[in-house]
Order: sequence, then C-alpha cells, then structure tokens
Amino acid sequence: MIIDAPICLYRTAVKPEWLDYNGHMNEAYYVLIFSKSTDEFMDFAGQDADYRERTNTSIYTLETHVMYLQEVSEGEAVRVETQLLGFDAKRYRLFHHMYHEESGDLLATGEHMLVHVDMSGPKSAPFPPDLVERLEAIAQAHADLPAPKQAGRSIALPGERA
Repeated sequence: MIIDAPICLYRTAVKPEWLDYNGHMNEAYYVLIFSKSTDEFMDFAGQDADYRERTNTSIYTLETHVMYLQEVSEGEAVRVETQLLGFDAKRYRLFHHMYHEESGDLLATGEHMLVHVDMSGPKSAPFPPDLVERLEAIAQAHADLPAPKQAGRSIALPGERA
C-alpha cells in the first residue's frame, strides 16, 4: 500500500452557516474541519467504526492547538493535509495543514494529541499490534517530512511566563 506524505483525506467547502459576524468562517468550524480530518485519519489507520465496535475502543482528544492564518469565505473549497508527527503505545500526535483548494494558500494549522481509549473504563489503553504496524508504516512514510514550523507552540505574550 502506498501512503502519501502528507496524507490528504478531507476536503470540503465553507457552508453559509459557518460564517461569523465578520463574514468569514468562524473559528469553531476550523476546529470542526480538523476534527473531521482526524476522523478520516482514524479510518485510514484502521480505527474505523467496525474496529471501534469490535474492540470497544475509541480515540479521545487530549489537546488541540489551532493557528488561524488566513480568512476563508462562504463556498470556498479547502483541503486538509495530515502528518503523523509521532506515536507511542497509547497516543498519537497529528498535524493538519488546511489549504485553500484553489490558491493553495495555507489557511490554518491544527496540532492534536489523541489517546486510544478502552470504552469499558473509559481508560487509556495500548494500541493492538495490527494498529501499531499501521501507525509504524504511516510514521515511516512521513519520516522525511519536515517538522511543521507551527508544531509544539504555546500561547504567551512577550515577557510572560509560559
């Protein structure tokens, strides 16, 4: 199987109800688009609905950091490219770049830490071996991608303690 680096699994157009009082997409819908992109990554990695039902597991989001770089308006098409930055026994870290489909401009980025969860607890749980193999294959395909310049950032004003 060929694994793109990065993976483009989600495309959409900005819906009228996603606009805010400034006439461009509201911040919540950037997060929605990144959430849908994460769902598509889960399916691609083998954590689709069948997997979740069969194993009684899911993925929970632990942390998200979104950077809003450019406005996007009603009807404009966007695509999200996803990079697996890393993973361990129970978690993976994704980075999404949202691009304007027509111009190619970078609109926003989203960095997400996710955890594999046994729903009977719920409690964190290790990935099964077949899922680890799939994540290893994706990580290998993404190993030569540069680290996104927005990755690992925190929020602080100059001179503030982080």
